[in-house]
Amino acid sequence: MKRTFVTTMPDRAGAFLGASRVIAELGLNITRVSYNKAIDTHTLFIEAEGSHARLERAAERLRELGCLQSDMDGSSVLLVEFRLRDTPGSVAAVLELIEQYNFNISYLSSQENGTAWQLFKMGLFVEQPEQFSDFLNAASLLCPVRVVDYDKAEKILDNSIFYVSFANELAQRLDLPETERTELVIRANQVMQLLDERGESFHKTFDYIRGFGEALAACRGNAFQPRISEYSFGPDLRLLLIEPPCGSNTCILCHQGQYLFIDTGYACYREEMLALLHRLLPDFDRAPRAALITHADVDHCGLLDLFTCVYLSRKSRDSLLLERTSRGGFRERNPLHAPYIRICKALTSYRTAEPERLRVIGGSSAPLAQPLEEVGSWSFGSLSFQVLEGQGGHLPGELALVERERQLVFTGDILVNIRELTAEQAHYNHYAPYLMTSVDTDPALCARERKELPNVLGPGRWSVFGGHGPRKELVVE
Repeated sequence: MKRTFVTTMPDRAGAFLGASRVIAELGLNITRVSYNKAIDTHTLFIEAEGSHARLERAAERLRELGCLQSDMDGSSVLLVEFRLRDTPGSVAAVLELIEQYNFNISYLSSQENGTAWQLFKMGLFVEQPEQFSDFLNAASLLCPVRVVDYDKAEKILDNSIFYVSFANELAQRLDLPETERTELVIRANQVMQLLDERGESFHKTFDYIRGFGEALAACRGNAFQPRISEYSFGPDLRLLLIEPPCGSNTCILCHQGQYLFIDTGYACYREEMLALLHRLLPDFDRAPRAALITHADVDHCGLLDLFTCVYLSRKSRDSLLLERTSRGGFRERNPLHAPYIRICKALTSYRTAEPERLRVIGGSSAPLAQPLEEVGSWSFGSLSFQVLEGQGGHLPGELALVERERQLVFTGDILVNIRELTAEQAHYNHYAPYLMTSVDTDPALCARERKELPNVLGPGRWSVFGGHGPRKELVVE
């Protein structure tokens, strides 16, 4: 198994040498190292592979050496602007106050502007946030002072504790537990290293990770306003389409007091979705309900614990069961996708599905020979579905459900309606393609699947419900 150690190192070569000796003495193999002084002068990431017992011993030894980073508290860098008289020594009183509160200065910027005043900006590393309010009150007696809402994409104000500050900022926005903060630091570093090797700016990488987290946080609570559409397929069958600002659609088929959910969205919107479902379906808690997932991506599987039965393909079941291991599911075994997926899991409070809930409706663990193949049939109410499995262009195990009598098809992410996304959905959707390099496992294969779909459907005017975006009408001549 593998484990990443987040170490706090002084800026010298011997520090890495000491840590590497500890790992070598225990017979562990170093599989990844990442250090970038321009980002964080003291944080070194070392990934090692070996047995669980030896990795635990390595953690103990590194902790004994005092280099294992464990302080993921509320520390942060705050940019403060002091309006000082442009006279010799005017900054001395402010510096003495900063020393009194034991804040470290990580950034300084000041320049005369032709007036009697000078705006002096300082980045202050605050380890005990409760002290900061007192500090501001004391500083305001010396001079006008304000906390600046700076553009984080342009400036990294403290490259000595950047990772801790970055993780704490996102954790606070999304109310993440302490256990997720170290995971977020490790995966953010992996994304940065991956994209840095492809020539991308680390400023942009961290800006995109932060933007992704802020997009998730901005839609919490009363701001969770999905687009909702309703369709009728006869007197006893209706469909509700829920399109949240972030994450996958959820389709709900309603038939004589029974509900089938196709995909479930993100786990972080659990309370918002439950409030919405109780409003749309007053008998939700009492009615029989099941879920069907089109594929095993985090944004489609976040609320599977709400259902006693979850229907899926054999490969999707394989992937969800693999998530319970240290290597993770199919996405996480793709080195280009793994860091982002683990960030996504941390930010959305994702939990793996319980095996006893999973019910396979088609397919096998073996690879397919064609872009789309029929792997079974399935029914709900008066609907009879042909179950198609894709070859894995987006993700192995992906399903499309075809109801030929009503010319209705659920395509998951094999085919989505990108052109008619809301502004919020489009904003959210632009982060993953950059951070994953592509949302598809095999983009060329995914294109072949989309091209093949009309041929499999045959002539007609089809109502297509994809994993993202509103219903799409597909006319096949």
